[in-house]
Amino acid sequence: MFYKDERLALFIDGSNLYAAAKALGFDIDYKLLRAEFMRRGKLLRAFYYTAMLENDEYSPIRPLVDWLNYNGFSMVTKPAKEYTDSQGRRKVKGNMDIELTVDAMELAPRIDHIVLFSGDGDFRPLVESLQRQGVRVSVVSTIRSQPPMIADDLRRQADNFIELEDLKDVIGRPPRESTNSREDVFEQED
Repeated sequence: MFYKDERLALFIDGSNLYAAAKALGFDIDYKLLRAEFMRRGKLLRAFYYTAMLENDEYSPIRPLVDWLNYNGFSMVTKPAKEYTDSQGRRKVKGNMDIELTVDAMELAPRIDHIVLFSGDGDFRPLVESLQRQGVRVSVVSTIRSQPPMIADDLRRQADNFIELEDLKDVIGRPPRESTNSREDVFEQED
């Protein structure tokens, strides 16, 4: 469902994509991901959204953010919020939905097709609004994990649903062995 002459933009919800790929047993090779969508159309922008722990000496996601920043991705970050839940566990919260939505709405008049890498149902109204503006929207996530990582209403609203597992051979690499890598530290919000 891609046309070679259409102007594309990628909007990657970092923690959501990371969780979906992890549930399917692979890591994303972002260089291959960018190359794949450059092949599918005229890629104008590739945005990556993530919250970061500012007060830690070392953030496990910092190397990825730096690499993406130097390799053609537009990074959108903000400080994550730390809190203690009712059971006394340390939690980290970093929701980037508003930032992603604002950027997509601003870019909509200049693009033909948005590829949203997220299964978060909160993005359904965004997809609907983009479609009213004449922008086609593809959503990349998975229904093959247990439970599925994509909200059913988001999947139904999209012009095109791309199963992440079907991209595994094109954009995937085996997962690295690590205890607390990249986006693991952020709580998923639905």
